[in-house]
Amino acid sequence: MSKTNAGRFFEDYAVGDVIEHAVPRTVTSGERALYHALYPARHALHSADTFAQGCGLPASPLDDLVAFHTVFGKTVPDVSLNAVANLGYAEGRFLAPLWPGDTITATSEVIGIKQNSNGKSGVVWVRTTGRNQHGTEVLSYVRWVMVRKRGDGPAPDPVIPTLSKAVAATDLAVPDGLDFTDYDFIRAGEPHRLGDYAVGEIIDHVDAVTIEEAEHMLATRLWQNTAKVHFDATHRADGKRLIYGGHVISLARALSFNGLANAQMIVAINAGAHANPCFAGDTVRAWSQVLDTARTPAPGVGVIRLRLVATRGAAGALRSDDGTYLSEVLLDLDYWALMPV
Repeated sequence: MSKTNAGRFFEDYAVGDVIEHAVPRTVTSGERALYHALYPARHALHSADTFAQGCGLPASPLDDLVAFHTVFGKTVPDVSLNAVANLGYAEGRFLAPLWPGDTITATSEVIGIKQNSNGKSGVVWVRTTGRNQHGTEVLSYVRWVMVRKRGDGPAPDPVIPTLSKAVAATDLAVPDGLDFTDYDFIRAGEPHRLGDYAVGEIIDHVDAVTIEEAEHMLATRLWQNTAKVHFDATHRADGKRLIYGGHVISLARALSFNGLANAQMIVAINAGAHANPCFAGDTVRAWSQVLDTARTPAPGVGVIRLRLVATRGAAGALRSDDGTYLSEVLLDLDYWALMPV
């Protein structure tokens, strides 16, 4: 009997399956240092204890996407090791800050399956929950992934989950104690508060980063993501390593600082699509569109809903006349972030 794991194929999933993912991960300030080395991340609340304490928190939590990547990485050997592509996200809620010293575990429930018409692959939907060492939920989200089939067996009955288009502003989790009443706009880097943004406004984040092969593989290994398409150049017919979609998310989020420096914490991912594959050598730019704003019960704290687009092209360009994504668009992400009012 083989002692190695070839990963799950489409036939290995059934709606209702609950998967306890292996290898807990204790995160430290080392994750913050590496994250900020890999991406131009500089939101003040995630950079300085003193700034976070001025906002009512005991210290600076780790970047929200560190939580996302850590939980996501736990799921890869069981969900997407044999993936063709990660397709999208929905109903993502950041439920508690991730602190240095926390230990993260992850569990996924299969909530949908559908074989593709080619008979060679299928789509699997899972709801994943990450918890800390106290059992507190840190993060919950749905994602769907295209997975290869092992053989030519019959197609299972399709089950396609009904997902919310967005997390309601009233359902967002604001960290205990967060208070933006005495928010330091000078230290944060920009003067813009919630009322300065108009629904429909498009922000060109100006800066760009060319992705290097070594950097994206270092990042993907950091999150213990073992998906073959990110490392094995023989796994794709074109001989290229596919950039982990989360790498593009973090890069675009970091670039968004220029224009959204006060969008301090991600509290929800409403929807997301990796519109086109990204490869080393691509130069990535980012732009955002304001979709909505709201207040929270926390003092001085509002929320802004943003569409974040990573692209090789121009700001504001998203879809062609037939409604499909333009070939230069890499990521279309809809999320909520906390911002001073």
